[in-house]
Amino acid sequence: MKRKIVVTVVATVLALTALVGCGGKKDDKTITVAASATPHAEILEQVKPVLAEQGYTLEVTVFNDYVQPNQVVESGEYDANYFQHIPYLDSFNEEQGTHLVNAGGIHYEPFGIYPGKKANLSDLAEGDTIAVPNDTTNEARALLLLQDNGILTLKAGVGLEATVLDIEENPYNVEIQELEAAQVPRVKDEVAFVVLNGNYAMEAGFSVAKDAVAFEQSDSEAAKTYVNVIAVKEGNENSEGIKALVAALKSDAVKEYINNTYDGGVIPFQ
Repeated sequence: MKRKIVVTVVATVLALTALVGCGGKKDDKTITVAASATPHAEILEQVKPVLAEQGYTLEVTVFNDYVQPNQVVESGEYDANYFQHIPYLDSFNEEQGTHLVNAGGIHYEPFGIYPGKKANLSDLAEGDTIAVPNDTTNEARALLLLQDNGILTLKAGVGLEATVLDIEENPYNVEIQELEAAQVPRVKDEVAFVVLNGNYAMEAGFSVAKDAVAFEQSDSEAAKTYVNVIAVKEGNENSEGIKALVAALKSDAVKEYINNTYDGGVIPFQ
């Protein structure tokens, strides 16, 4: 009797394992993706009908943290995730020993230069002050954006490690005021311009499309670096399902949805 029970339990476990597989998948035509709610899951919803026409079922699960989405892809429970940029992906792999790779860049959330006491960059005058975030990553992005708009020149090669110490030319003798990122919008009435990342800009009531006097372009070094990607476990980046997913997310229809929905706070990557 005991022997029969054991066999029954084992058979049941095997049956459940076969049924569940990876992330609840029953066949290769189901694509499971772990995503952040906004804008990632919202964008994924737009490609479900397109993938359905190709015979794929897209299952999206929203996660509220930045650890589990990578863990469930590494374990094989999910096929992919969509929530992170490449520097975070690389750092996670290094720290956690995971083997995740970029299967395709979809969008980026641009840094912008916003008006303070001055409304246009052409109004910039000798000795004006520009406020920027003081953390390493965001300060470098801010300085690169100022360089792209002719306000200053950085030492060659400093890239996304740039600090104010790397300013080589400063024709307007602007003062760069370094502040904790959340504090930057609060000084907008005291400085000529503020340089903000997307979430703090929105919190301050700024619209990238309507208010930014300049913002990161899709061919900028920062946009290429901080593009949000579809991440998969190494070896799966060329699977037919993942290629179909990435192609759908990079379609003109999705680009139009992004441009019409996020008011410049989310921009399709090339």
